[in-house]
Amino acid sequence: MAFSPRLAKGQKPGGSLGPAQVLIVDDSLVARSVLGRMVAGTGRFEVAAALSNVPAALDFLKANRVDVILLDIEMPGIDGLTALPDMLQAGGSAKVLIVSSSADEGAAASVQALALGAADTLVKPGIGAFGGRFAEVLSERLTRLLGGQADLAPHGGRSFGPLPTPAGFDIVAIGASTGGIHALGQLLRGIPQDFRVPILVTQHLPISFMSYFAAQLAVLGGRPCDVATDRMRVRPGRIVIAPGDAHMRVTRVGDGVAIRLTNERAPSGCMPSVDPMFETVAEVFGARALGVVLSGMGRDGSEGAKLLSQSGSRIFVQDRETSVVWGMPGAVAKAGLATAVLPPEEIGRLIARGEHCA
Repeated sequence: MAFSPRLAKGQKPGGSLGPAQVLIVDDSLVARSVLGRMVAGTGRFEVAAALSNVPAALDFLKANRVDVILLDIEMPGIDGLTALPDMLQAGGSAKVLIVSSSADEGAAASVQALALGAADTLVKPGIGAFGGRFAEVLSERLTRLLGGQADLAPHGGRSFGPLPTPAGFDIVAIGASTGGIHALGQLLRGIPQDFRVPILVTQHLPISFMSYFAAQLAVLGGRPCDVATDRMRVRPGRIVIAPGDAHMRVTRVGDGVAIRLTNERAPSGCMPSVDPMFETVAEVFGARALGVVLSGMGRDGSEGAKLLSQSGSRIFVQDRETSVVWGMPGAVAKAGLATAVLPPEEIGRLIARGEHCA
């Protein structure tokens, strides 16, 4: 199947808006053909080009704009992970969806790709096994990546007024989903290694990703990172992440604060959910907490953010321009609960400043 390039994002010859444009980068001719038919079959997306290697894709992106890039990992010459930063830069606002047999759940390549800035990952079936639900899953992922941007529209600015003066806090609680791993890496780079305030993270990921995700955050954050266990103590200078099969709550114990894990259904339907973490952080720490909401689809965290705000806590949310999906941060911003709306690296720098405030 041959695909002709489109020179402008979403443009048809008459100048009207058309289907979202998809670039396929895969060294397998069979995979390119099958993926191309699936994309075209959605009726909502159109293949701008299907190319066999990274150099050809980078050349294409110099003159053409697309909305989504489907990128394989294992390719001769330049592999997908090595190429990912260049693809993101060349693609501008395009979302990169990794479609690879190397993206199996729990695979290091998946978390690496998400940390580098991929919007999502999808396991590519073996040749001859592309049938079944794969076409539906691919269509759902594409729709989620592009449709999520319209979730909440009114405010995409960088900040509500002047940057806030940091206030002292005893805990940082961060919620994130789609696009959140890359944003977390950017945020953590703004925090020095001698930062002692504990950091709690609820990131929507399958349980099989969690051990490698913790290892990645330890490297990115320059501090120990643990997957939460029930009754684990919250200690200075460490990151604790929610496991993939339980909500992470906090509770006051005699000589400090401990983690409690629960698995009831959350209003958002997410497991783990950001809301239980925010709710209990508000109860235990009051105004001495700082909440952060990074890129993610839906509204998880918005109910807990209300309690954080009522307790006097500050809440920083990621801006739309740097978010893969501005659903979760947008929900908090739209509700008027955000102290500031900023890129993640600026949030990190504000957190670093706030530790030293009384």
